[in-house]
Amino acid sequence: MKSPVGLRVLALSLAAIAMVAESAAASPPDRRCTCRNRDGTKYELGQIACIRVGGVSYMARCEMNLNVTTWKKVRDGCPTAHVNSSTVPAL
Repeated sequence: MKSPVGLRVLALSLAAIAMVAESAAASPPDRRCTCRNRDGTKYELGQIACIRVGGVSYMARCEMNLNVTTWKKVRDGCPTAHVNSSTVPAL
């Protein structure tokens, strides 16, 4: 049979490991982590941008995947604004 002291040390060790793992998982991402667009513009984690790759445009969010920042596609296309010249008042 195992000694009570050995079991107590094992239980305390496992509890300490669990607490360290929990605090590491709950820590917020580093504010220095950013994504970059092709033009060099920096975006913080959670920000959304229009990404253009190979003639295709889409909306993407700056996210963390493992220990690397990456763009995650949110939807196809990017918002655009069109001005109808007949509704613009003359100056």
